[in-house]
Amino acid sequence: MEKITSFTIDHIRLQPGVYVSRYDTVGAETVTTFDLRLTSPNEEPVMNTAEVHTIEHLAATYLRNEPVWKDKVLYFGPMGCRTGFYLLLAGKYTSLQVLDLVRSCFSFIASYEGEIPGAGARDCGNYLDMNLPMARYWARRYCALLENPGKDRLEYPV
Repeated sequence: MEKITSFTIDHIRLQPGVYVSRYDTVGAETVTTFDLRLTSPNEEPVMNTAEVHTIEHLAATYLRNEPVWKDKVLYFGPMGCRTGFYLLLAGKYTSLQVLDLVRSCFSFIASYEGEIPGAGARDCGNYLDMNLPMARYWARRYCALLENPGKDRLEYPV
């Protein structure tokens, strides 16, 4: 079998940032997959499932309600390695083009207070596995990193 694209990225050199993971064509439409990397793989601790789950609920809710982008959002969800998230958008975009969207999404999470959307037994298959304080911590950390990212945080290392 061929190695898939995401396994060809040098995870030793990869740092937190916003990266275009791939472009796919579906019919006449391009789908852009973004790698929203919150931790440095194999170097920093990974996020626990509770905060990953909380970020997933909050980000998905925010993105699917964001007036400009909501109709372009196809998916937001965690990476299995728990170092970040995937964001899939209908259309062809660069990291720079979505940077403000990602910043505003994680700023929303960083300051979120109240009940987590969809965090009830009827709405979620694992509603007890949530940790809002840690989700806010990771979101604040990511926001700080994205305040003024260099090219190395927007393009995969070569």
